[in-house]
Amino acid sequence: MTAQVPAVRSAAEPTAGRSRRARQGDMATEDDFAEFVRVALPDLLRYGHALTGNPHDAADLVQTVLERVGARWAKLSQQCEDPRAYVRKSMANAHVSRWRRLRRETLLAEFPDVPAEQDRDRLENEPLWQALRGLPPRQRAVLVLRYYEGLSEAEIAATLAVSAGTVKSQASKALASLRRRLGPVFESGGV
Repeated sequence: MTAQVPAVRSAAEPTAGRSRRARQGDMATEDDFAEFVRVALPDLLRYGHALTGNPHDAADLVQTVLERVGARWAKLSQQCEDPRAYVRKSMANAHVSRWRRLRRETLLAEFPDVPAEQDRDRLENEPLWQALRGLPPRQRAVLVLRYYEGLSEAEIAATLAVSAGTVKSQASKALASLRRRLGPVFESGGV
């Protein structure tokens, strides 16, 4: 990424020249963002799938976050050292917020006669994915960042805006929960 140098306008310079340069600066910023998305999109989709447990929800999550980031890309690219970390943090926060909104129960007056048929995810019956999906969002985010993205505890702490101790405790709780849930599966030879 190249640093943007602000154009300095002299008093004698016409306003039309300034707007042309401003448009060119906007185009450079748009090109930078497009390049960032092109390079980072596969990783962000994998991260989103690991967070949400569903490729469709992952695509929605990535799109929502990239829309927000794209609107502020010029400022973000100047102030942020690692935009990928910022986007991953935004994805984790957006996922937790969405989970909090959707976890409320929906009351129905009557049950539908015929249950709606849903498309099955190919990993739906995988014991590890089921156990990972059952973890609280923050614990899932810590495990995904640590073991799937390969980040260190300090990087995870910076990404999620928590302390390194919180990362360690969340990882410990998540791994203990996975061991509890997956222990019988491994013992019975189901994996």
